[in-house]
Amino acid sequence: MVVAECLVEDCVVTLTKVEGTMARALVLRHHFEDSPGLVGEALEARGYELDLVMMNETSATPSLDGFDVLVILGSKCAVYDHEVEAAWFGRELTLIGEADRRGLPIFGVCFGAQALCRYFGGDVTRAPDGEIGWFEVDVVPGIALPRGPWFEFHSDQCTLPGSAQLWATSPLAVQAFAIGKNVGVQFHPEIDEAQLREWLNADEQETRELGLDLDALLEQTARETPAARERTQVLVDIFLSRLD
Repeated sequence: MVVAECLVEDCVVTLTKVEGTMARALVLRHHFEDSPGLVGEALEARGYELDLVMMNETSATPSLDGFDVLVILGSKCAVYDHEVEAAWFGRELTLIGEADRRGLPIFGVCFGAQALCRYFGGDVTRAPDGEIGWFEVDVVPGIALPRGPWFEFHSDQCTLPGSAQLWATSPLAVQAFAIGKNVGVQFHPEIDEAQLREWLNADEQETRELGLDLDALLEQTARETPAARERTQVLVDIFLSRLD
């Protein structure tokens, strides 16, 4: 398995792998255009085999057997939508509970972070304003998380439970936190130009309604991707440092 050591201001990972074995990460996605992107790259570079599965109203609930970590990606849905919960999100909350009981660490991205917040007793609501694009975040002193810029694409906000440790904020939302071994980030560390293009092409009507200069956003994302890859590796190292 992978063992990580992370200092407060300087994160260093030590990899140890039992011969003949490979650590495994279960990655939940909620749309076919979603991928673990830069997060997946970082996990694979650290000895993890990824199993990417769909979690929606037509999919079966996956088993956690044989996995070392659970990664939950974003969604266009809201964690407070009762119809979504009845259709499939209730099963995802149950899966989070099962991971918690097993001591299986969870890395939640955007919707995944909001799901963590809600499961552990926090609240998720519509934000006064959304964030789309590349933004720096305000990191709590003593936390090794890079300030960014990180890619944002959300319109909801978390009110954290008392058990959470706040890691970073923006003027509009909580941006990163930890609850035990689990880490949630409101931003999208998985994003590179290819993933963003997949999102924008998935629903042309919704994309037009964003009212953004999409070419400029894609060009900026292409420029940011190399540095974002390095920042994401640091973030993944911080997450792995919380494993036993």
